[in-house]
Amino acid sequence: MAQAAQKITLSPSRDIPFDKLVLSQSNVRRIKAGVSVDELAEDIARRGLLQGLNVRPVLDEAGVETGKFEIPAGGRRFQALSLLVKQKRLAKFAPIPCIVRDAASNILAEDDSLAENMQRVALHPLDQFRAFAALREKGQSDEEIAAAFFVAAQVVKQRLRLASVAPALLDVYAEDGMTLEQLMAFTVSADHARQVQVWEAVKTSWNKEPYSIRRMLTETSVRATDRRAVFVGVDAYEAAGGTISRDLFQGDDGGWLEDPALLDRLIADKLQVEAEAIASEGWKWIEVSTDLPYGYSHGLRRLAGEQALLNAEDSAAQAALLAEYRALEEEYSGQDEYHCQGGLSQRAAGDGR
Repeated sequence: MAQAAQKITLSPSRDIPFDKLVLSQSNVRRIKAGVSVDELAEDIARRGLLQGLNVRPVLDEAGVETGKFEIPAGGRRFQALSLLVKQKRLAKFAPIPCIVRDAASNILAEDDSLAENMQRVALHPLDQFRAFAALREKGQSDEEIAAAFFVAAQVVKQRLRLASVAPALLDVYAEDGMTLEQLMAFTVSADHARQVQVWEAVKTSWNKEPYSIRRMLTETSVRATDRRAVFVGVDAYEAAGGTISRDLFQGDDGGWLEDPALLDRLIADKLQVEAEAIASEGWKWIEVSTDLPYGYSHGLRRLAGEQALLNAEDSAAQAALLAEYRALEEEYSGQDEYHCQGGLSQRAAGDGR
């Protein structure tokens, strides 16, 4: 004969005034970890208490309930509530949602406390990335999300960038097929097809380090420190419609210019302007090129310049300057060092000159 399944009775829930609650000495959490009590208090003030406290009636020496309730599980939430009461942001008699364990239960208080902390499964990082992206899609700014979860806006930008990697690669990361550092490396490019292509190339390779992934993803781009980018200027490149990819997780020296063809056109245009300015000086032949090809100087010879004679006006100016120089040299020949113009003026005034 089959044995009937035992019926389960859950502990009742009720609201208990805050001043009737006390922290239990049976709470197993002793070491501070995770979000601070101050931050937790601010979170409760913003969105309310998301999880009730686990409490038990406090008994006197005769085993009679005293009307107080101890908290073996939910101590940090109680401390955060206590802080809000101390700040007069929560009434001392405010009702607090609680799960009340029967005083006669054979489940120990330490058992409840340990179970609540050990049976929680930490949120997978990818779930956090996607949750931030969902908040962003629903209209919250990076700063609002950062304030709500007590992180820097830069952290939010990083999480959003991670969530924007190709879905196929996010699935690989979710199954522990790649490390977080490798996923970070893929964020330097927004091209999903290229991201997948690179992963297919490296996933069975011995060399799939993050730096190698970054190099492969940016091999067709131009670094912002490249002499061509410096010559044109990043601002001019962006003003012309060019895009720049940035690495939010490590130094990138200004990022990578994603449109080399546009950059080459801007270089040619700017070189042409420079050539025209030089041509106005009297040169008969100018050729514009971004690089000097091998053997570029074949058939060319160096032109030896001849010093032009000074005209009468320039000769007179040169003689006057030379005379002034010699006078100054003679006047200060006995001094160890020269003084600034202000010092000379003071000396002249003191000498009565």
